Amino acid sequence: MDETLYIPPKPNSLPAVIALIRSLWKGDGNLLELLPAEAYHFEVGHLGRSRRGTVLFNRPSAVKEIMRDEHGVFPKSDLMVGALDPLIGESMFVTDGPKWRRQRAMIDPAFSLMRLNIAYSAMCAATDDHVAAIGAVATQGTAFSLDLAMSHLTADVICRTVFSTPLAADVAKEVFDDFTLFEKSVAQVDILGMILKPAWSETRQSPEVLAACERIRRHIGTLIDTHLDGDANQFNDIASAVIEAKDKDTGLPFTRDELIDQLGVFFLAGHETTASALTWVFYILAERPEWMARLRAEIDPFMAKGQLSFEETKKLPLTRAFFKEVLRLYPPITFVPRVALERVEIEGKRLPKGALVMIAPWTLQRHSKYWTEPHAFIPERFLPENEKTLNSGAYIPFGQGPHICVGAGFAQVESLLIMAQLISRFDVELVPGQQVVPAARLTTRPAEQVMMRVRHRC
Repeated sequence: MDETLYIPPKPNSLPAVIALIRSLWKGDGNLLELLPAEAYHFEVGHLGRSRRGTVLFNRPSAVKEIMRDEHGVFPKSDLMVGALDPLIGESMFVTDGPKWRRQRAMIDPAFSLMRLNIAYSAMCAATDDHVAAIGAVATQGTAFSLDLAMSHLTADVICRTVFSTPLAADVAKEVFDDFTLFEKSVAQVDILGMILKPAWSETRQSPEVLAACERIRRHIGTLIDTHLDGDANQFNDIASAVIEAKDKDTGLPFTRDELIDQLGVFFLAGHETTASALTWVFYILAERPEWMARLRAEIDPFMAKGQLSFEETKKLPLTRAFFKEVLRLYPPITFVPRVALERVEIEGKRLPKGALVMIAPWTLQRHSKYWTEPHAFIPERFLPENEKTLNSGAYIPFGQGPHICVGAGFAQVESLLIMAQLISRFDVELVPGQQVVPAARLTTRPAEQVMMRVRHRC
C-alpha cells in the first residue's frame, strides 16, 4: 500500500469469537466489528456460526439478482422488519409484494414534489438559517456535536420539503437523541437475533426504546395533524399529496397511523442518511485540510454572490467526487438484510429456507476485487474521466432494483449545497483526544458523537 494514502477510520478485523464477545460486552451492537478480514475478499461466504445461517454476497451479479427479487423469494429480513416495527410500522421501507406495490402506487405522485427544481428553495432556506446559527457558534468558539448539527440541518430541510415548516431545535434534539437510542438497540437485537434465533421469531424491544419510538411518532403525528386540520388548499407539499392519495381499488386514503408510517420514513430516512454522510464529510475535511483547500478552489468562484444555484451544483466535479468517495467508504445503509423465503440456489450457492441473506454496501464498496486501494480515500476515482472505468455494480450506496432510494438525487444535491455553504465560510477542527470509529446501525455513523469547533474563514 502507498504509505502516503489517507485511510479514514475503520474497525479492525478480529477473530469471530473475540469480536462477538467484545461487541456484546461494549453493548454498542456494532456489526462492523464482527466482519472477518476475508469478508473484503470473498464473493460469497458465511458470516460466523448461527442458528439460521448468514450468507454474505459480494458478487455484483448476485447482489443485483437478490435486490431485484423478480420471483419474490428474498423479502426484507424478518429481523429488520421486526426491529423497525415500533418506529415505522408497515411503511413502504419494510413491506414487500402486493402491499408494497399498493403503497408505492399511492405514494408515487408525491415523489414529483421531491423534484429538485421545486425542493431547492427549501434546501436553501434551511441551509441559510443553519449557516447563521453555525456562524454564531464560530464567533463564540465553543465545541459542538457535529452529528447533531448535521442531523438538525438535514431534518430541517426534509421538514420544510415534506411538511412546509421549519423544525424547531428542541424537537430536532429530542428526535436525534431518541433515534440514536433506537439505532443502538436495533443493532444489539440484530446481533443476538442473527446468532440465536430461528427465522421469523418475534422481535421485542425494551420499554425505554418503545417510549423513544412513541415520542418520534408523536412529533410526526403533530406535523400531520396540522395538515389534516387545515385548509386542503393551504399546502402544496409531500405530506398533503400523501394525505390525498387514494387506493385505486378501494378508493380509501391512508389512515392516520398509516400516514405516520409512510411520512415517518420520508422524514427519518430522508434526513438521517444524509446527516451521517455529511458528518463523515466534515470529519475528513478536518483531518485533511489539503482537501478543504482543493474544494474551496472549485467552490469559491460560484459562492462569490453568496449562494449556489441549482444549476451550479452540476458544475462541481471534484466536490461531487469527494462526496461520492465518502458514500463509498461510509455508505448510508451499511447492511441490507434479506431472508430466503424457501430453499433456493443463487449462482451456485444453495440456501436453506430461513437463511439470512446479507448484502453489505460496506464490504462490496471496499472489496479488493473491485477497488484499487479499497480502504483509502481517493476521490479522484469518481471524477468523470475515471468513473466510467469503475464497476457500477460494486457501488450501491442508495441500494439497487425496484427498492432503490427515491431520494438519492435529492440527497446528493442537498449535500453539495450544504458542503458549498459551509466550506466557503468556515474552517473546521476536531476537538483533540477523540477516537472516532464507524458503527453499523441503521446508518453508518460514528460510534460516539464527533465534537468539533468552527472558525470564520480567514
